[in-house]
Amino acid sequence: MTAAPDLSPGTLPLRPELVGIEPYGAPQLDVPVLLNVNENPYPPSEQVVADVAAAVADATRGLNRYPDRDFAALRADLAAYLEVESGVHRAPEQMWAANGSNEIMLHVMQAFGGPGRTALSFAPTYSMYPEYARGTSTAWVTGRRAEDFTLDPEHARATIAQHAPSVVLLASPNNPTGTALPADTVRAVLDAAARVPGGCVVVVDEAYGEFRRTGTPSALELLDAAPHLAVSRTMSKAFGLAGARVGYLSASRELVDALRVVRLPYHLSAVTQAVARAALRHAPELMAQVGSLRAERDALVVWLREHGFEAADSDANFVLFGRFDDRETVWQGLLDRGVLVRVTGPEGWLRVSVGTPGETAAFKDALVEVAGR
Repeated sequence: MTAAPDLSPGTLPLRPELVGIEPYGAPQLDVPVLLNVNENPYPPSEQVVADVAAAVADATRGLNRYPDRDFAALRADLAAYLEVESGVHRAPEQMWAANGSNEIMLHVMQAFGGPGRTALSFAPTYSMYPEYARGTSTAWVTGRRAEDFTLDPEHARATIAQHAPSVVLLASPNNPTGTALPADTVRAVLDAAARVPGGCVVVVDEAYGEFRRTGTPSALELLDAAPHLAVSRTMSKAFGLAGARVGYLSASRELVDALRVVRLPYHLSAVTQAVARAALRHAPELMAQVGSLRAERDALVVWLREHGFEAADSDANFVLFGRFDDRETVWQGLLDRGVLVRVTGPEGWLRVSVGTPGETAAFKDALVEVAGR
């Protein structure tokens, strides 16, 4: 009898850059207060649940057929939502969607990154960005943010000129710092990217865009003047649909058509499309929750500073706070008291998602006990 082949990990033809890499993901622990992954703490209302359920039931009746692979109706609904939310008119053909903004970014990297090309961002920023690059064999480089987590336009210009990237990823509001980018900074990046030989796509990742403070602009306002700009959003945060996995992007029709080339066929199921469209019909109700979360966030920043902690200004639904000589010990102390936050960002800092008033109160009580303040 022939011996079975040895299929232990060491014998598989894994790409060298993936050897020893652990899968991405925040800790998933069963504790009373979960404030570590920037989820919306409010579940959909019963009215939303009923509408989604009816839409899914209707979609289920046609599951023997493939879904609309270009999801024209969903793209039109997303464009209509952005016109109300940001006052920016977009045609359905200038919209794209995928399974969360993670897949949106992967499509961008598949289309414009790849071997021999470079993607660039400015640290500290979202920890998945280098993984998108690695997964598409794209070189990854970072510039730096200032001590207050802002981005100096001249540093951005110089870094882009030095590395000549094919893709620049800018999170605004930035994760994990919550920092939003002024329009002039984005314009400086766009100008520098336009001078890169061979071209450079700039993606402004506005996953937390709906939580921005009054007066903070959206990069959507710059799209008409910048064909190399894309602005991504998600329904995971403001809409409270993290479990539905729907992200989307707006850009020029030419840029969107490039993403259509690399997407897998029928990548958005009929059920996903139905859930997203049903939720969009309830956008006013869901955006009212966003307002309460903004207020809770701003009050939390004030409270942290009043109690002797540093807290970064935030336009997102989370707050980066510190500084701690041993943040791991503080994190563990909070966890021991039933509160889970995130160890991320620069050394000495922790990130806490904005929860319900009760969850925020539990976090405050636990932090006072752990830090002795």
